[in-house]
Amino acid sequence: MELEPIRKYYSPIQPAVKSDQKDIIYQEIPPASPLKDSIYCYWQLKTAQTLDTPYVYRVVSDGCIDIFFNLNKPDESFVMGFYRKYTEFSIGEAFNFVGIRFFPSVFTQIFGIPANSLSNKDQYLASVLPEVAAFIVQNASQELSITLAKLNKLFISLANKNKFKIDSRFYDALLLLLKHHGHIETENGLNTGLSPRQLRRLFNYYIGTTPKAFSQVVRFQYILNAKPSKQSLKENRIFYDVGFYDQAHFIKSFKRFYGVTPSEAFQ
Repeated sequence: MELEPIRKYYSPIQPAVKSDQKDIIYQEIPPASPLKDSIYCYWQLKTAQTLDTPYVYRVVSDGCIDIFFNLNKPDESFVMGFYRKYTEFSIGEAFNFVGIRFFPSVFTQIFGIPANSLSNKDQYLASVLPEVAAFIVQNASQELSITLAKLNKLFISLANKNKFKIDSRFYDALLLLLKHHGHIETENGLNTGLSPRQLRRLFNYYIGTTPKAFSQVVRFQYILNAKPSKQSLKENRIFYDVGFYDQAHFIKSFKRFYGVTPSEAFQ
């Protein structure tokens, strides 16, 4: 079955490292062309030199499932599922993390693991996908390009072997939600031939949460991608455009997903 790519409608982003944090580098690298509709990006978060204090990294809600590992300790790899709110990790004074950010639903399509079994937590990859964890140990290199080339080869092979078998009605509902930037009535607006109960079951399996909870993250990510200035947040009223009934509601929701207010995030 030919699936319309999620990439056309969704760019799940994480905050950039602040400009005053000169000793920390964050970058995103596109996957090989055959994976462009499955993996949003590979990412790297590393220290340029040892820090004076442990770094606390904030991860905002993006609707994705990530695999990540420290190139300095590749035997410790992790998988992080859908999160309903932001989370923070203290990751030490020296690190070189590499991650794979899968588009929503793709991780389950490739590996057949229910997404809701991973939600709101991170856990050792070896307990979920021991063969992938072992592959990382055997193939991780301090040369990032070599590591990514090996990962591209692995995921292309897995995607070809595990041909996607997904309910087209669920996928149509997912695309509808993305096209509307999360601003759609999830009980009756996602009318693709599935009952609300069936849709909740499939969203929990493929995404890791309900259509309503996922729509809230999509709406949040739409605002992140819009990159409003502090001034435009006051004047533009972007929160009305995506269904918030007032500014207080918007700020409360944004803080849940990001950890700070919109004006702090976009300064």
